[in-house]
Amino acid sequence: MRFRAASDQAVLVYLGDEIGMAAHRRVVRLLQVLREQQLPWVRNLQPAYCSLQVIFDAGQVDHAEVQAALRDCERRAKEVVMPEPRRIEIPVCYGGEFGPDLRDVAVAHGLTAERVIELHSSQIYHAYFLGFAPGFAYLGDVPEQIALGRLETPRKRVVAGSVAIAGRQTGVYPFATPGGWRLIGRTPLQIFCAERKPMELIVVGDEVRFVSITPEGFRDWEES
Repeated sequence: MRFRAASDQAVLVYLGDEIGMAAHRRVVRLLQVLREQQLPWVRNLQPAYCSLQVIFDAGQVDHAEVQAALRDCERRAKEVVMPEPRRIEIPVCYGGEFGPDLRDVAVAHGLTAERVIELHSSQIYHAYFLGFAPGFAYLGDVPEQIALGRLETPRKRVVAGSVAIAGRQTGVYPFATPGGWRLIGRTPLQIFCAERKPMELIVVGDEVRFVSITPEGFRDWEES
């Protein structure tokens, strides 16, 4: 474990140096222990790929006390038996008006659009953390054959439900928002809903699989 003060009321605890399942499991286990402990000075927990930010009440504890408590929780986390992750299937209509960057991704790698779809939908993705917008899950890892960086100029508006890639990450935009990821498809599912519990369709630790559907299938989902 490594610590860094993020502010006078926040500390970052690093549980690995590389994005991958080893660090992810440590983050998820520590997150679970902290949620179960319900320490009175914890104000918020913000997991990331290899780290966890703990926001605390500086009127109750200081950085040294927080770090000591986190070390104790990490020791307990090693004994945590994690339940089987939820498996979520997300229908996606790829390409065309639904995924305007699909062909660019294919051309960049010398592949057909059909092969990009096949590779993207054949992977089981892990929900490493949520950020950027409520319900936006950072999913990995995209196959190297189709990984591609962000657009040089972000779009001013990305349609809600757009499925996109950026590097070896993939995700689904929960709202219409500006964004610079490569849009390869769209899902008719509602990714975030304030009236739903949980509000997010995808939560940290979930496994996600994308399932290709036709434009007709997309319309059927929307109308159902």
